[in-house]
Amino acid sequence: MSPPDAVARPTWLGLDIGGANIKAAHSGGQARSLPFELWKRPSELPDALARVGGLLPAADRIAVTMTAELCDCFATKSEGVSAVLGAVWKAFPGRPIRVWGTDGRFHTMEESVKQPDLPAASNWLALATLAARLLPEGPGILIDVGSTTADLIPLLDGRPAARGRTDTDRLQAGELLYAGVRRTPIMALATELPHRGRPTGLAAELFASTLDVYLTLGDLPPDPTDDSTADGRPATLPAALDRLARMVGADRDRFTPEDARAFALAADEALMARLAASAERACLETVGRPRGAVVSGSGSFLARRLAARLLPEGAPVLSLDDTWGPLASTAGCAYALVVLAGERDGESPG
Repeated sequence: MSPPDAVARPTWLGLDIGGANIKAAHSGGQARSLPFELWKRPSELPDALARVGGLLPAADRIAVTMTAELCDCFATKSEGVSAVLGAVWKAFPGRPIRVWGTDGRFHTMEESVKQPDLPAASNWLALATLAARLLPEGPGILIDVGSTTADLIPLLDGRPAARGRTDTDRLQAGELLYAGVRRTPIMALATELPHRGRPTGLAAELFASTLDVYLTLGDLPPDPTDDSTADGRPATLPAALDRLARMVGADRDRFTPEDARAFALAADEALMARLAASAERACLETVGRPRGAVVSGSGSFLARRLAARLLPEGAPVLSLDDTWGPLASTAGCAYALVVLAGERDGESPG
């Protein structure tokens, strides 16, 4: 007698819906990231979600987390949660949808709309829950640096040890820092930086962002097709120099490549100081000094440098780029969702 046919394992599509990027991962192991400025085109969110979903294999079920509810195109976060979930429903009709919450559980769409504080800004907890397993003993920290924000999550014995759940609570605890490696205005890092050896006040204008810093330092590659910059010009080295020059009231005739590199190094140190102060505050009252770190995100190069500053010499620094692969690290929260959703079903995604 032939054995019965095996029951097909359900496949999951994980969606991490932010205000500037949509990140998606499939339980087969693939991941994608799509830039999408939601606050400019909120009515186009269903199409954008369908588009990023179409870049991956078909999935039976959808798992969702978000930070997009904070976009200023929504009057309140409750309105934002409803709009985002409505867009998911339109983009993937007929498929079961589960929404990750700040309580570490999945919820139905109905529950999530009625209790919007559950899904609001919940993505970090999915990532931390999975990443913490890489440090099963003792105190540690997850350092996830993205384009806009950084998550600095204390870990203890393989579990998240965060105090905050809402964005406000997390900002106060040091577990969330609104600074990243692409979209942060230079004027948000400091009021003055050294230029040619002298402290120089910075223009309080959106002339340049951290993207220009890390283009100049070589940590991010140039992309002539990318115009999501402070002035709408390409993400290239010459354009980055022009943008940085304006921060000190100069232009390309009075701001050399050497000036740009020195200024970028000073801006990088200003950001690093803020990250270190937040991380120390996040860990001080929960786990003490971390003895290991997990680093991830599109700014993982910066997360590694921060880990080296925070940890004792020789402490382990584990990169999700290596463990999950670069795409899954960039879309780490979405990837974590599909793993956690599969476990919820008693499955282990591939």
